[in-house]
Amino acid sequence: MIFIRYENWKDYLKYFPLTSILLIANVAMFIVLTLNGGSTNSMVLLKFGALTNYELFAQDWWRYVTSMFLHAGFGHLLFNSFALIVFAPPMERLLGSLRYGVLYLGGGIVGNILAVAWYNSVGDITISVGASGAIYAVYGAFLYVALFQRTIMDETSRKTLYTLLLFGIIFSFAVSNVNWMAHLGGLLGGFFIYGLIIRLWKPRIFRK
Repeated sequence: MIFIRYENWKDYLKYFPLTSILLIANVAMFIVLTLNGGSTNSMVLLKFGALTNYELFAQDWWRYVTSMFLHAGFGHLLFNSFALIVFAPPMERLLGSLRYGVLYLGGGIVGNILAVAWYNSVGDITISVGASGAIYAVYGAFLYVALFQRTIMDETSRKTLYTLLLFGIIFSFAVSNVNWMAHLGGLLGGFFIYGLIIRLWKPRIFRK
């Protein structure tokens, strides 16, 4: 079962350095938001890089990245931190930290781009934050593994992934104020980015 963590904190930092850095960055930015007016304050979120299609900020391309490190409320941070700590490490080990970083950030950006496109198409204004799109990109990569690289993933882990995705999709649509398009876009982005990585920029494990 690849999604059970057995490592102590020293081994975790050693084996999953980028996941650890991402987690620390999310917590650090949450503290910054809290000290500057609160992580649920829309103006504070916009000041520190929330993604929005509001005309005044719509050309700020960097928000597609910075918004991934901001979270609206402690529950939001806790939920995404748990997912990052538990489910992301096997992908970092599989791809290596650099490729994993490309997958994480690239998938998150794809999710954010599709989310903005969706809200523009329906004429709604959005202010979006969170690592969910990038985390769903990791799920998308695991989905590719489960479907096309079955020898890499054991059956229990495969069933866990399918269950996780099912509940994730239900949650994305059932709960209000959830950017479901960022989740779906991240999932699709991660799926295809992973497929490209293992073909064009193969990790050592996949080289012949």
